[in-house]
Amino acid sequence: MTSQSQGIHQLLQAEKRAKDKLEEAKKRKAKRLRQAKEEAMAEIDQYRMQRDQEFRQKHAKIMGSQSNISEEIEAQTLEKIKELNGSYNKSMESVINQLLSIVCDVKPEIHTNYRIAN
Repeated sequence: MTSQSQGIHQLLQAEKRAKDKLEEAKKRKAKRLRQAKEEAMAEIDQYRMQRDQEFRQKHAKIMGSQSNISEEIEAQTLEKIKELNGSYNKSMESVINQLLSIVCDVKPEIHTNYRIAN
């Protein structure tokens, strides 16, 4: 009987060791999964930061060129306004004199289609 109980005792100990090894393996696996997840998140964050930086550089390049274009357009517009104001000031008096002469110097004459009725 003692050999049977001793065999059973050994079998229980072996089962306990196997169970402990299984638990330890599960813990290592869970730990490795957490570590892999953390590494993946760090890699994703790094990739996201890199892409964000590239986007910002491209955005700054494009917006910088657009601001240069808008500044050029603004300068051209101001120059055109100055040119038009100069033309206005130069031609204003002669145009007003022409309008006044047309309006004030009326020459009465009979229209060519007018017929005198007898």
